[in-house]
Amino acid sequence: MGGGYGIMESFIQEEKEFYSSLTRAMAILVPGAIYSLQGDDYDSIEWHEDNTLDKPTEAEVTAERNRLSAEWDSKYMEVGIKRKAEYPPLEDFADAMYWNSKGDDSKLIEYYAACEAVKTKYPKV
Repeated sequence: MGGGYGIMESFIQEEKEFYSSLTRAMAILVPGAIYSLQGDDYDSIEWHEDNTLDKPTEAEVTAERNRLSAEWDSKYMEVGIKRKAEYPPLEDFADAMYWNSKGDDSKLIEYYAACEAVKTKYPKV
């Protein structure tokens, strides 16, 4: 199989890292708080002195990030596994692309419709 699988795995990992990022964890733990940060490191958080909320501890932030990571795994990976099992085969896509290049887009339209049906059945929520 081609290199597309590695690219997809990399994309999935980046998506998970964003889902469980420091920025997202802070937004959930202290909505409306004023702070700045550099990168994804707890030590880079600069807490604004006018905050009425307490800065969460590193342990609290780590726990929230772990919770988000587990949530991503349960929701998104489960959806991906279910989708993968029901998507039409890539061979059908290759055949549809061939016929599309010959001016017949009916198989490609059918393929896209089948993919859309799977995405609708298993939304990422």
